[in-house]
Amino acid sequence: MEYRQIGKSDLKLSEITFGAWAAGGWMWGGVEHNDSINAIRKAYDLGVTSIDTAPIYGMGFSEKIVAQAIKDIPRDQVQILTKFGLRWDKAQGEFYFNSYDNTGKAVDIYKNSRASSIIKECEQSLKRLGTDYIDLYQIHWPDATTPVEESFEAVETLIKQGKVRYAGVCNYSAEQMKQADKVVDIVSNQVPYSMVKRRIEKELVPCCLDWEKGILAYSPMERGLLTGKFAADHHFPEGDHRGSNPTFSSENIKKVNAFLDKIKPIAEAKGVSLAQLVLKWTVMQPGITIALAGARSPEQSVENAKAADIKLSEEEISLINKVLDRMF
Repeated sequence: MEYRQIGKSDLKLSEITFGAWAAGGWMWGGVEHNDSINAIRKAYDLGVTSIDTAPIYGMGFSEKIVAQAIKDIPRDQVQILTKFGLRWDKAQGEFYFNSYDNTGKAVDIYKNSRASSIIKECEQSLKRLGTDYIDLYQIHWPDATTPVEESFEAVETLIKQGKVRYAGVCNYSAEQMKQADKVVDIVSNQVPYSMVKRRIEKELVPCCLDWEKGILAYSPMERGLLTGKFAADHHFPEGDHRGSNPTFSSENIKKVNAFLDKIKPIAEAKGVSLAQLVLKWTVMQPGITIALAGARSPEQSVENAKAADIKLSEEEISLINKVLDRMF
């Protein structure tokens, strides 16, 4: 496993970082928490020392799962990444969307990055995570109702108090990132990026390379679509957000599977899965620092972690990119 420096900080994250959204159950049709705990532990055994979570993932449940999984690991041997700015317990800020918690109770999600909210969220996350500091604290989504200065002055305060090591953003444009960076050193931006979703290559990637900021790619396997395991008529269980996501329309699944068929010979020649090939391609792209990969079982953790060991030549990368450019 390679460990990559995030921005100009001394924070290093594992090339494959454990994404703990699904571990919270919320929007994934539920989860067996022991499987999630064992998945995180197995990932750690294979060198995945970094875990990305958020309070909104299961309304605190994911952070509690992470705490249980790492309780016997020395704190300085694991990197905890979590977020702030999405509230389900208070109707304040910018309304985002309606949802349901893991018990089926209706909840309204708000973007709220006011200073008082951030301070409260941090305390709650520290308690749920069973730690006294967070390695990377990231705003989850831009909040139009709160000045950027107010939000990141609060994060700067948390850094001075030793409760947070570094500040990051998620889903920020280059301009928004630049604005936040004027207040406190922003070391990274966590954004969606995959073989079939490469919009950030146009502006954000060049800016982050120029500014020496890390890019944490989430959904690199497009929420499972790039594993090649979905047929066009796949039916998702109730509560799984993918069932209503246009990315998983029959037409798009067919299109993606046609692409995967063209690159499958590369995976087969190396004796790896399509998912592993996709992950390795992701972390070899210019500007991409690490890839977040979720796992709902120890077996999936093993597959994700071993993607780091794959060797891809420049010729193989070029071949994949040519197919991508032709089909997407």
